[in-house]
Amino acid sequence: MADANQVPPNHSLYNDFPHYQQQIEQLKLNDEAFARMATEYHRLDHEVRGLEKSGIPTTDQTFETLKLKRLQLKDRLYQKMQAL
Repeated sequence: MADANQVPPNHSLYNDFPHYQQQIEQLKLNDEAFARMATEYHRLDHEVRGLEKSGIPTTDQTFETLKLKRLQLKDRLYQKMQAL
């Protein structure tokens, strides 16, 4: 986990995929499944960054599981962005 004084990187969809901003907006408005996944991704990213920033003790397995879920969801969202 990151040092509590270090600001963890923001992995929002807009930050990680700046060239897909229009597709993200369009998919959020027109694809209910994408919108749900984007909301869940945001929640997971917020949780992971919160744990990184706060230094709250958590097991490595719990932390890695959250990060893996976030990554898998990001992959699914990216596939939808590319297909548009």
